[in-house]
Amino acid sequence: MNIVLISLLVLGATGLLAAVLLFVIARQFRVEEDPRIDEVAEALPGANCGGCGFAGCRALAEACVKAETLDGLLCPVGGAVTMEKVATILGKEAVAAEPMVAVVRCNGTCEARPRTSEFDGSRSCKIMHACYVGETACPFGCLGCGDCVAACQFGAISMNPETGLPEVDDEKCTSCGKCVKACPRHIIELRKKGPKSRRIVVMCVNKDKGAPARKACLSACIGCGKCQKECNFDAITVENNLAYIDWQKCRLCRKCEAACPTGAIHAINFPPRKPAEPAEAEPKKEEEQA
Repeated sequence: MNIVLISLLVLGATGLLAAVLLFVIARQFRVEEDPRIDEVAEALPGANCGGCGFAGCRALAEACVKAETLDGLLCPVGGAVTMEKVATILGKEAVAAEPMVAVVRCNGTCEARPRTSEFDGSRSCKIMHACYVGETACPFGCLGCGDCVAACQFGAISMNPETGLPEVDDEKCTSCGKCVKACPRHIIELRKKGPKSRRIVVMCVNKDKGAPARKACLSACIGCGKCQKECNFDAITVENNLAYIDWQKCRLCRKCEAACPTGAIHAINFPPRKPAEPAEAEPKKEEEQA
């Protein structure tokens, strides 16, 4: 009995001593945290999506508090409204940022890109991409398994059953970038949303030469360069047999769309073009009477 009692006393004393030591060490080496970090974190939406470039909302809050200005710091989920709240809390100026949106750069519909095989495995783009070219002959296009849909926390992407391609809802998209990271073919990118959500995009990432690209998909870019010649703003470059439109230079004139022979360039959210008016026939000259 004495041994048990002594053991209990020794253990209790050891625990008490350890607690005192931990308390002293914690007090000695404690790091004072700016209370504004908690205020900023509460103002953020708490999605922890990583679209801001930081590990989560609290990491972004710490960056906002420590930064001299809010330039380059943006919560894609909360947008300008949230950043204005953050600026008010910190007494800083909110920097206006152009809204971004995810764009699926593939128009290989079922009609343009018919199936050549059937994948009998787990329906995952990542797995299919690692195994082989995919169910179509295009080694660059969308695999259609919906990894991007599963990655989106906001229900902004859905698969179109008719085309077999993912579609982005501009109103729901927060440009968090999760879908961009989820796509193993890198066909999804973040672009400027544009005025009235209007954008002009080359809906293809196929880097094969013209004939093989066209054989794999009727809507493929063949790298002919006609769009580049039509552009007056140097917004289009052609590299590795593929045209790309720089959204920072594009003026939305739509000349490139009309010049593309395969229809690979799409003008998104534009009103339909007005049909060309038929040219008036020239009045026939009256025959001179003899």
